[in-house]
Amino acid sequence: MNKKLIVITGASSGFGMEMAKEFAKENYPLLLLARRIEKMEALNLPNTMCEKVDVTDKDSFEKAVRKAESIYGETDLLINNAGIMLLGDIASQDAKEWKAMLDVNVMGVMHGMQIVMNNMKEKKSGTIINLSSIAGIQAFGDHGAYCASKFGVTGLTRVARAEMSAHNVRVLSILPGAVNTELLSHTTSDEIKKGYNQWKESVGAVNITANDVAKTVKFMYELPQSVSLREVIITDTMQDN
Repeated sequence: MNKKLIVITGASSGFGMEMAKEFAKENYPLLLLARRIEKMEALNLPNTMCEKVDVTDKDSFEKAVRKAESIYGETDLLINNAGIMLLGDIASQDAKEWKAMLDVNVMGVMHGMQIVMNNMKEKKSGTIINLSSIAGIQAFGDHGAYCASKFGVTGLTRVARAEMSAHNVRVLSILPGAVNTELLSHTTSDEIKKGYNQWKESVGAVNITANDVAKTVKFMYELPQSVSLREVIITDTMQDN
């Protein structure tokens, strides 16, 4: 059976990069999107197109998807993985950081979904997997705007699932806990970063990897189209909240 096109945003590091490598092992055609194209090209994956795209720019996002579809056929899986985490206290954090998170983490996901949804509805097949977070279902200190963005992803995924289920299209979300990726490095406060790392060490939540998350996403997708793992919460076994 011919493999169908998979689109992964935020594929230059972390979860996105690991997903790209996992799907490439089975020769899925891939479109990898991120702002750092050299990181994706360095993977040298087969059957893969890499495009420099900021998901907040819907026009360039859609242009890249249509370019890949002209070669590989219509998108069968969109993984909305691109995201940033800028932790900070609500009372003092720069509002520019709030906007940056909402633009990438929420608007970027909405752009991606809108780009592929109509084609998926028409063919009555397809899967969208949105990367939310455990911070998209519960509150954490210094995570105000990040929680707002990820609660937003969780909510809009549930709405999109309801809208698309009658068309046999799966809209799923995966909600990781603390995992060692570049995500924390986006935070500008060294004190907050230090406290976050101390918390991870104190509870022992340091063994889960980005590859564990990637393999879980691949499992969610490769189940039959009739099977919908709606929301998957994945954390280190020792993470207690």
